[in-house]
Amino acid sequence: MARVISIGEVMVELARGADGRFGQSVGGDTFNTAVYLARAGVETAYATALGDDPYSDAIRASAQGEGLDTRLMARVPGRTAGLYLIDTDPQGERSFTYWRDTAPARELFELPGWEVVCEALIEANLIYLSGITLSLYSNAGLGRLLATLEFARERGTRIVFDGNFRPRNWRGDVARARAVYAEALKRTSIALPTFEDEATLWGDGSPTTTAERLATFGVQEIVVKNGAEGALVVSGGTAQLVPIPQPVEPVDTTAAGDSFNAAYLAARLAGELPTAAAEAGHHLAGRVIRHRGALLPRHANA
Repeated sequence: MARVISIGEVMVELARGADGRFGQSVGGDTFNTAVYLARAGVETAYATALGDDPYSDAIRASAQGEGLDTRLMARVPGRTAGLYLIDTDPQGERSFTYWRDTAPARELFELPGWEVVCEALIEANLIYLSGITLSLYSNAGLGRLLATLEFARERGTRIVFDGNFRPRNWRGDVARARAVYAEALKRTSIALPTFEDEATLWGDGSPTTTAERLATFGVQEIVVKNGAEGALVVSGGTAQLVPIPQPVEPVDTTAAGDSFNAAYLAARLAGELPTAAAEAGHHLAGRVIRHRGALLPRHANA
């Protein structure tokens, strides 16, 4: 199976351009990371469920075009993929509107053949997921996923988790979100949270507080992303702030964290130290936020 398996939801993306018109692409937090990993030469598969509509066909074709292993992208007859729109303000900060409540990705671990996905996860070298991934599933689906992560971890698979907390995805049930995150964190090898999200969910007062809390779950490697303030890297008993190389005027901050995570993981898989990996993350994220939409055009990714 693939060296890395990323789990979550990929949707049709409509991003508003400077002229007010929408351009169509595909995206989703863990999918964006998977694409940037594949572009970095990392063997990567994406695990999700799609419909059998033309847009689902296009999503799968896009994934294949990016070099992703699509064998774990289940298809559900009679269903359609999710959709989201991106709007950005003058400072490049984005806002999203979703149509995804009935997307088949929510049932990945309850569909016929869910065992195949779990078996593949157990064989992976690294599993990547996010808080958005966790928000998709019912308690039954979460139970199967968490049990699989535990078994995979015991077999030596590294579990990578980005909190990526979105309140609307949890329908205001903060207690459930915290409980589910805690179970995921107990199984996490590398945590790549964004401080703003952690402050919203847990009330953390600083990136250091976030890192200290995550360490109580036994997470050995922690990178707390904090926008223009850089990233706090905690590994091997030491903590170091890795600043961004230079200020960037963002056009669209969509996928800033997703691309950072991909570059970080690609560097770590190549044997780089955590601080050097964070520098690679800053570099890619700085390029991504100068572009509208989640994914850089391939010709711009050299």
